[in-house]
Amino acid sequence: MLAFESSCDETSVAVVKDGRVLSNAVSSQVRLHSEYGGVVPELAAREHLKNLLPMARLALANAAVTVGQLNAIAATRGPGLPSALMAGLKAAQAAAYVLRKPFLGIHHHEAHLYSPWIEGNPPAADFRAFEPNVSLIVSGGHTILIHVGAELKHRLLGSTLDDAAGECFDKTGKMLGLPYPAGPHIDRLAEQGNPRAFDLPRPMLDDANDDFSFSGLKTSVRYLLRDNPELREDTARIRDLCASIQAAIVEVLVTKTVRAARRLGVGLLTASGGVTCNRALRRELGAACERKGLRLRLAQPEFCTDNAAMIGILAERKLMAGVREQGEADIEPGWALG
Repeated sequence: MLAFESSCDETSVAVVKDGRVLSNAVSSQVRLHSEYGGVVPELAAREHLKNLLPMARLALANAAVTVGQLNAIAATRGPGLPSALMAGLKAAQAAAYVLRKPFLGIHHHEAHLYSPWIEGNPPAADFRAFEPNVSLIVSGGHTILIHVGAELKHRLLGSTLDDAAGECFDKTGKMLGLPYPAGPHIDRLAEQGNPRAFDLPRPMLDDANDDFSFSGLKTSVRYLLRDNPELREDTARIRDLCASIQAAIVEVLVTKTVRAARRLGVGLLTASGGVTCNRALRRELGAACERKGLRLRLAQPEFCTDNAAMIGILAERKLMAGVREQGEADIEPGWALG
């Protein structure tokens, strides 16, 4: 299986066989977009067009696989930036057409649901150990809770009503003058700060539903900096503020995810998406699961961010389950995970 991922600002191509990730080539555009403080869609699409073929060649070479050995092609169909999705999807469909191989369009978030099962060296997904779980997908654009009742069967529990957790990290970091993406910088600075130094809101923490909201936290930080401009010049206080922002976001994510699992009687939590690289989130999820007697599977850092390996793993499982090929499928930028 040759898989393509181009939903945002990473161009990735992977080769997967029988649940094993033979290669996973990724070209990041972070340096390009950092100048603008966020992803510029048209620039992202141009970079995808430039990088897709080199990444495909690299993935095939690293896997020691020839084009003639491919059995199927897959690509992210949505959600994502329309022009970015178009670049990867159409390239993959063209390859499938020329090679006369089946093509599958994959939901980006659904692929994230299975990335915590990719582990080991070399990495492989062992679905013999699969069990029902509550899955947290948390990234720059999305914060979603899903009940995965069985393999390829899932139900949306809740999502963000405004800003995603990763977006809150990036926007509050920008207020502090941190480079884009700010999440990793906040993570680093927070390790040396006091998470109780600033009393920041935990939006919707006590609400009975499974939805999230982080715009209020972002606004609170803006007002705090407006009323205390001297904070920006105090390195120690900046570390404290980073720790306090991170603590607020992490507490909401962990509390609502654990609460959903206990309500549904599920014994396993999984987490994926770029924000799952955050060290505090990984620690607190682990600690909460230990306290509540839950098991935890976290996606390995290389499979937390956007990658084609998870696209290929899911596409392979879908083909095995009899999902029909989708050679004429078009992009679905707003494709909901229902």
